[in-house]
Amino acid sequence: MIYKILLVISWIYIIFGIIGIFRFSNMYSRLLTSSKIDTVAAITLLIALIIKSEFTIFSLRLFLILFFIMITNPISNHIIVRSAYLNGISVRKEVKK
Repeated sequence: MIYKILLVISWIYIIFGIIGIFRFSNMYSRLLTSSKIDTVAAITLLIALIIKSEFTIFSLRLFLILFFIMITNPISNHIIVRSAYLNGISVRKEVKK
């Protein structure tokens, strides 16, 4: 029962993340939103799967995947944003006239 609630919560995170991505105007805000929502939804989803698998060797594998996602998602998003900044993509949204 708890894992079903966590699955629903992860879908709610994803829906709010999609709304946030379309709501923000510049690329950097969109990348921040997508990174946070992606990480939080994946963590919630994997915790639900760990609870569903009832703490077996499969849940240990899921925990290792969870640890890997917690480390790599923020780092990969930082690398993408840094390369965009170094290539000259402006922080402010440019209005076309």
